[in-house]
Amino acid sequence: MSAALKFAEPGFFQELRRSDFGPPTRVVVADGIPYYVNAFWTAGQRRGHPLHEISYRACFKPQLPAFFIDRLTQPGDVICDPFMGRGTTVLQAALMERKPIGSDASPLSLLLTRPRLRPPALCDIEARLAVAPWGRCDIERDELLAFYHPETLRQICAIRRYLLERENDDRLDAVDDWIRMVALNRLTGHSPGFFSVYTMPPNQAVSITAQLKINARRAQTPPERDIAELIFKKSRALLAEGAPVASDAQLAVADAARLDHIADATVDLVVTSPPFLDVVDYRGDNWLRNWFAGIDAESIRLSQLRSPRDWSAMTRAVFEELARVVKPGGHVAYEVGEVRSGALPLEQLVWRALDDLPFERLGVLVNAQSFTKTSNCWGVANNVKGVNSNRVVIARRIGRPVEYDVASAGA
Repeated sequence: MSAALKFAEPGFFQELRRSDFGPPTRVVVADGIPYYVNAFWTAGQRRGHPLHEISYRACFKPQLPAFFIDRLTQPGDVICDPFMGRGTTVLQAALMERKPIGSDASPLSLLLTRPRLRPPALCDIEARLAVAPWGRCDIERDELLAFYHPETLRQICAIRRYLLERENDDRLDAVDDWIRMVALNRLTGHSPGFFSVYTMPPNQAVSITAQLKINARRAQTPPERDIAELIFKKSRALLAEGAPVASDAQLAVADAARLDHIADATVDLVVTSPPFLDVVDYRGDNWLRNWFAGIDAESIRLSQLRSPRDWSAMTRAVFEELARVVKPGGHVAYEVGEVRSGALPLEQLVWRALDDLPFERLGVLVNAQSFTKTSNCWGVANNVKGVNSNRVVIARRIGRPVEYDVASAGA
């Protein structure tokens, strides 16, 4: 242990130091913050459940929430993620027999998450695909032919119209919900398993202009795809190991600082990750998914902040709300990663944002990675650029279950 570490370690971190994560956990104190460094869920990690195999920008691996859910909660406890994204935390909570609560500012997040918490039977998916109105539709946007064969695009437009009409008529059921979720994740990608010609990885839809350049550079034209076949193939893969039945899941479209759908002092654990300043353009990256789902992207208020001061204010507002919903004795694991080549330590901004709030700051857990698939996909060497380690601020809710008085915070 570092000589600078002169405080009593919380029990959670004592356990991490005793546990077997390969090399001993390294403890470093910087600016008064204790950092615990190891390959906590990277080295020799087990593959996640197939239901997690849904692409989304800046999502963390399911091993991250599983790590904290396993150590800080019991079956039946309530797990919350107010920046839900693709739903990794809430799905993992359901798989581990906890009650999931999730929300996100974007309605797209719900469309990606809800169907996987209580999936329909594979036979029902197959039957619905067999009767869907494939191809009986005009092409709505000719410019999308940069991605799709004309017959493929007719199928996409047909199933899109079918789903939107059923939703508008309040007839959209769990099978439709599942088909839409899978279709959203097959729209574009870089293998024959996607609807499109070769393009960027499926978590980012490039612009029409960019796709035309890719087509010219690769001398490629979009091949015809069988949309129903691809949806069923992906469904079979997702459901290969069964699924949870999370009938008590609670999902919402909500600002992370206004969780009106959650009662006071009801959450046992929060595992979440906010947007890392302006690192990811969630609206731009999901433009094609938003079009398919009929979502007005411009109406979504997303936290893509450029200023560290603004980002700190957002984090402060989120923790003020978490102080209301988390039970005394409950925990928050707030993952921030690295930005600006490590020059801006976001975990320190989080640490300071907790001043005078009813949380005990326990430490920062750093999961040091030796390999990241995404960085290699983009041709970037690991530990050179991008997010090279998960940095998770761990805090424990203290005090009585009373609503935090924001007005008195600066008094």
